[in-house]
Amino acid sequence: MTPVPGWAWAVTLGVLAVLIAADLVLTRSAGHGLRAAAVESALWLAAALAFGAVLWLWRGPAAGGQYLAGYLLERALSVDNVFVFVVLFASLAVPAELQRRILFLGVVGALVLRGAFIAAGGALIQHVSWIFYVFGALVLLAGARLFRSGDAGPGNNMAVRGLRRVLPVSEHYAGARFFTRDGARTAATPLFVALVAIAVTDVVFALDSIPAVFGVTRDLFVVFTSNAFAVLGLRALYFLLAGTAERFVYLKPGIALLLVFIGGKMLLYDVVHMPLWVSLAVIMAVAGGAVAASLWRDRRHPRPALVRT
Repeated sequence: MTPVPGWAWAVTLGVLAVLIAADLVLTRSAGHGLRAAAVESALWLAAALAFGAVLWLWRGPAAGGQYLAGYLLERALSVDNVFVFVVLFASLAVPAELQRRILFLGVVGALVLRGAFIAAGGALIQHVSWIFYVFGALVLLAGARLFRSGDAGPGNNMAVRGLRRVLPVSEHYAGARFFTRDGARTAATPLFVALVAIAVTDVVFALDSIPAVFGVTRDLFVVFTSNAFAVLGLRALYFLLAGTAERFVYLKPGIALLLVFIGGKMLLYDVVHMPLWVSLAVIMAVAGGAVAASLWRDRRHPRPALVRT
């Protein structure tokens, strides 16, 4: 694989910084309803596909196809984050007007942390070849665990409990502040607790999702950019799906199936050489099928929304 020159990394990081700044400015004046979330989500999708098209023209169909497969895989896996965020914000009673700020900070922090994870994972694979199979086993186990329990929330509860043990936490919000005076001492607000829990959640999910993308490609540039665009669209996806998250009942089994497929593919890498289009077709079929089956079931057995934003 031809190394990506430094100028390409610099331009890409610059583009991402501009997109993040534009998103922050535009969403300040935008509404907070479903329509605004749909428009924002569509714009992030368009930006991701446009970047993929540029990559396709620049580095060829192989890199472009790997980016698309990695992006779709990360996009599907990131939906599981939305379920956790819904429960987290509900349990901490985070006001709707503050959720947007927390998610923005969480997304930016997630981008930095994932960049570090990807660099470390790439270095490990390059210098310790057998670590690739360890990653495959971890992905396979993550899928099996999700099949068995269907629960992705313990990391959040542990983060909240752990923070409360080391920091005094006030019982009430103080506007958009993370710390406030509680009598004679400085205490963290529940908003800070929510921010820490969001960060810990993404670290937990990254430990599963980043090795999974290495199962699609070992190109660090492709791994990072597919992760970046999937994560940057997560905030808009949350506001688009938060009120209807409970309807997608088959999404967790679909995500688990994807993880098992990718993990198995990684473990059989030296035995079965699977074309990229097969992986892409499986990702699209499983994710799309899970969404379609969930919507079909909800239409026959409608349930009330979990959260309204």
